[in-house]
Parts: sequence; structure tokens; C-alpha cells
Amino acid sequence: MAERRANRLARASSPYLRQHQYNPVDWYEWGPEALERARREDKPILLSIGYSTCHWCHVMAHESFEDEDIAAVMNQHFVSIKVDREERPDLDETYMTAVQAMGGRGGWPLTVLLTPELKPFYGGTYFPPEDRGGLPGFKRLLLALSQAYHQNRSQIEHFSQRLAEQLQRLQEAPAPGGEPTREEAEQAAARLLQDFDPEHGGLGGAPKFPRSLELEFLLHDFRLRGDAQMLEKAAFSLEKMARGGIYDQLGGGFHRYAVDAAWVVPHFEKMLYDNALLAPLYLAVYQLRGSRLARRVAQETLDFLLRDLGAAAGGFYAALDAESEGEEGKFYVWNQAEVARIVGPDLTPLAAAALGVTAEGNFEGKNILTRPHSREELAAQFSMSPEAADAGLEEALKRLRQARARRVPPHRDEKVIVSWNALAISALARGAQILGEDRYHAAAARAARFILQDLVQEGRLHRSWMAGALSGPGFAEDYAFLAQALVDLYETDFDPAWVAAAVRLAAGLEELFLAEDGAYFYVGRDQEATLVRSQSILDVTLPSANSMAARVCLRLHRLTGKERYRDRALTILRRLEPQAVEMPWGFAHLWTAATLNLLPPLDLTLVGDLKDLRLQEMLREARRPYLPERLLVVKTPDNTPALEELSPPARSYTPLPEGPVAYLCQNFACRPPVAEARDLAQKLEDLKP
Repeated sequence: MAERRANRLARASSPYLRQHQYNPVDWYEWGPEALERARREDKPILLSIGYSTCHWCHVMAHESFEDEDIAAVMNQHFVSIKVDREERPDLDETYMTAVQAMGGRGGWPLTVLLTPELKPFYGGTYFPPEDRGGLPGFKRLLLALSQAYHQNRSQIEHFSQRLAEQLQRLQEAPAPGGEPTREEAEQAAARLLQDFDPEHGGLGGAPKFPRSLELEFLLHDFRLRGDAQMLEKAAFSLEKMARGGIYDQLGGGFHRYAVDAAWVVPHFEKMLYDNALLAPLYLAVYQLRGSRLARRVAQETLDFLLRDLGAAAGGFYAALDAESEGEEGKFYVWNQAEVARIVGPDLTPLAAAALGVTAEGNFEGKNILTRPHSREELAAQFSMSPEAADAGLEEALKRLRQARARRVPPHRDEKVIVSWNALAISALARGAQILGEDRYHAAAARAARFILQDLVQEGRLHRSWMAGALSGPGFAEDYAFLAQALVDLYETDFDPAWVAAAVRLAAGLEELFLAEDGAYFYVGRDQEATLVRSQSILDVTLPSANSMAARVCLRLHRLTGKERYRDRALTILRRLEPQAVEMPWGFAHLWTAATLNLLPPLDLTLVGDLKDLRLQEMLREARRPYLPERLLVVKTPDNTPALEELSPPARSYTPLPEGPVAYLCQNFACRPPVAEARDLAQKLEDLKP
């Protein structure tokens, strides 16, 4: 067979699109060239949306897009467009909603047929090349749809017009409600817990996702109301995940989801955003309970980000594939004999028990490593001290890591996506604060500087970077998430420049994305909006742009004292309150923002020199407890002018001649200043539920 020539996608910046550059399909990127051709030749558009680490995207590409006969049908009858959902989440959201409105199930690959006017008339996800499992074969389906398009045009245009109108109606918001109340937050948490799995933790059944946003809300609700079951169920879920195969017991970091209810067998891809959202939850459980497990998992997850997703130029790459050498999970699984050979006879019994390794395995005859036993249980099983069991297991893990490093690793998607990087910056900033690890702060600050320097052109934030090339303009979530991350960075190193940059991003949000009802559109007024200009309101895998904007505006109000930020936040909370009450599972992060509005504000200002050991001790005590409502400001001789310009409230706090001092105010009432770390620790201890 002659070597195939590359198609147009060879010039794409997206790794996902370049994966299809040798398909015999005459692919286009989304843009004027493809859309004009569809109109000129009166051909329907075949829109295929996916991402580079998507397993079923790979399967459909191999079965259908590499098939000469299927490609010939696509080339003759359609204008075929490939879209990376991570570069164009706006297109993905619009057409995913359309497929679901047609009665289809969401997911990727997403396959949608459009009129030249971009109105969808048929859609689904994966289609096999031939009829299989109740699904029509892709070639047969395409021929039938092409025939219908040309022979039943009026029916297709009528259906697609009605569907487009339905999508527009979905954007029409109900009348705003009031500010979410404490009672409504309690009811939302209770409704989410109706899906709680008492045996394995987590919410819902198989396939089982981490549901980070819901777990974060439960922790915030515990802080708000002191209901111990919220903490218990969140912590139990996080422990079960950490002991399961969804967590990479060798390299750290979480896979995307588990195919079973017990968290044992994962879908093996690893996403930057999942790990960036989960690490802070484990840090919170460590703060609340002093859990060794939670601390270890948080640290290993952050280390995974640095080691496996860190970009040389700055920032963090998007994802690791589920496959290596064409086989899903091959990089991660082991047979019993292999483990015994690598760790040696002295450690095999301990390692096999600790990691759940058996002859029959737990995944297609092989073993996904788990951690079914606590250190105390493992030590008792082998009549060892916990310290000796830890040492033996760590040596076994070291040997397995060295062996795994010689395997062919999964493909890495090397896009740097702003909103996902912002979540990683926030996670690393929290890790630096709580674990005292300077390397986490260094990585977070480097990523933020990289984005602010390399992904901003002419004042406009861009969505992603890949090998020096930028994608299109950023979306509302990129602005909101990055503003939140910069405030987290400020509370790590107390450089007012981070706050100044967050203020600029908040201004960009208003200028580019603000709607008349006070919420934010997903795309800016300088970007194309296909079919509908939707608002980002649902918290699904990621927080919505609106819920994150509400959260960061509450923080900016506290930092700057400017009422417009509080007004912005409250407008969003009121705008979405009716929907959040009706279906809390789609608004979990909005409920987190609502709890931060309901908690009595806690302002802690330390004044002194950051090099002073007494101030450093105060800072450690300030960061020890879980107080998500706390605003932490440190006023130093070096940052005073810039801080007071950005944050006029800071002018009220003055140093003491004898050394550093802490000013603590809660619910608009201030306590006497304290000059000893132990006194500050006691005052903060008194604030616990």
C-alpha cells in the first residue's frame, strides 16, 4: 500500500487534529474555508468532535476514518470537519446539547450532521463501521443521511430549524431568585447525598466519576453548618478513591473515572483538571483530620502534575492517554509473576498484600494496583511495626516504579489550556500553603507568569498554547479560573501584582462576556457564536464560568473593599438560585460559592517582615486549620505601597515596634491584635464548628 499523504490537519496546532493527518478523509478544521465550501456545494457538514486522549475517539478513527471506502463516502457526500473539544469547548457545548436534545446520549467522539447553515439534523457519539450492537454501521448511516438531505430537504430544514429554536429557548433564564439561603444549602447537600454509596463512597454507581465539585461543596457545607455527616461522607469517599485503582498507586494522580462502583478498574486516561480539582480536597481532609493518607495522596498528586504534565516552557500539559502500544491500560497493569520478579522474594508477600496483587488479577487476568489495607492492618498481618511495613512497601514501590519507567508511556497531549492550568495553579498554591513545599509555589508562579506573558496578546487572553502556537481567544472560564488562581497565588507569596492581574481579568470578563441579566456568556463579544450565544451556568466536570466568577468576585470584594465585586457575585447567585435549588447536582460549585457568601467573613492580616521567624510561625498557624472563608493578607515593608493601593482596607493595619502582629476580624468585628503564634492558633481553634 502506498504511503498516505498528509491532509490539511497536518498544519493544525491541536495534537488531536494532527492524529488524523494521515486519514484518507478530506478533513477541514472549523473555519471559513470549510463552511464556505459547504454553502457553495450545498453539502451537509459532518462534524466530528473529540480529544487526543479519548479511547473511543481512537477506536472510531481506526475503524472508520482510516477506512478507504468510508472515507470515500465522506469525501463525496459531506464536508468533514474535525474539532478538538478542548480548544473549542463552545462548539462542543452547543452541539453536545443538540445531540442530547435529539434524544441521544452525550459523550465523545461526538458525531453531528449539520446543514450548511450550521443547524444540526442528526447526531450521536461512536458509530461502528458495520451494524453492531444495535448501532447502525457508519457507512450505511452516511449514505442514508446524504440521500435524506437531498431528497427530503424540506423535512430536514424544518426539523433543524425547530431544534435550533429549542437550543435558543434553553438559554432563556427563569426570573432571578433571591440570595441562596443556609436552609437551601442544607437541602442541596441532602439531595446530593441521596446518591451516596455507603459501601464504596462517592456519588452514584458505575461508571463512577470522582465528582470533585460535589465533594468540595460537602466540605464547605460542613464548615457552614458543622454537620459531621458532610465531612464523614466526603472523607470516606476520598479515602475509597485513594485506595482504589482509579488512583495510580505508583506514580500518583487519578485516572478519569472507574468503570465499576468500587473504584477498582479505571478508564486509564489522566486529565490535568481532575487532578487539579482533587488534590485540594485531600489537602482539606488533611487539615481537618490530620490524615496521613490524605497528605500522601495530595502530595503524590501534585508531584504527578510537576513530573508528568509539567511543560518545559511553563504551565502544564492537558492529559495522558489511556493507551500505550495500542492497548488500554498496558502501562499500568501487572501480573503476579512480574511483581514477584521485580520486588524480589523478600518483599513479595508484603507487596502483594499491600497492593492487592493476586494470581487471577482484577482486570482481564492482570492486576491494577490498589491499596486495600491501612498501614496498621498491613503491619498486623505481617507482625511488623507500622514503620517497618511502610519502609518495606516503599522499597517495593520504588522497584516497581523503576520497572514501569522502562515501559512505553502513554501519549501526552501537550496543549497548555488556560482554565485547566489555572486549576493546577490553585492546587499547587494550596499545596505550598498547607504542606510548606516551596517547589509547589515555584511551579505555580512560573505557570502563572507563562500564561500572563505568552498567552496574552494585545490585552486578550488566549485559550491554549501548543509548541509556541496560540489557539483562538479565551473563553469566560479561562478568565474566571485564572483570576481565582492569581488570588490563590497572592495568598501564597503575598505579591500584590497577582491581585492587580486578577483585577484586570475581572475587568476583561465584564467587558467581553457580560450579559444583560448579569451573568456571563461563554464566548466573548469578539468571538463567533454558533447557533446560540450560550451562558456557562452548569457545574459538570468543571465549575461553570459563572460560579467561578461569583467565587472570585467575593474574594476580590474582600481584598479591595470595592462593592462592585460583591454586587457582581450576588447578581450571579440570584440569577442562578432558582435552577440551583431545583437541580443541585448541576450547580455544586455554585453552592460552594453560596456557602462562602453565607459564612461570616473571616479576615486575617499579618503585619511584619516575611523573613522574620516569628511571622513565619504565625503564617504556619494561620494555614493549619480548614477555614475556606478566611482571607489572608500579609503586609510587609516591601509590599506596603502596592498593597495599600490595591487594598485600601490594608491601610488600617500597622506594625508594632516589637515585632510582627496578627489582626483577626470575623463577621465585621475585630479582636485585639496578637503578637504570639500560639495565641493566634488558639483564636483560630475557637472558630472550628
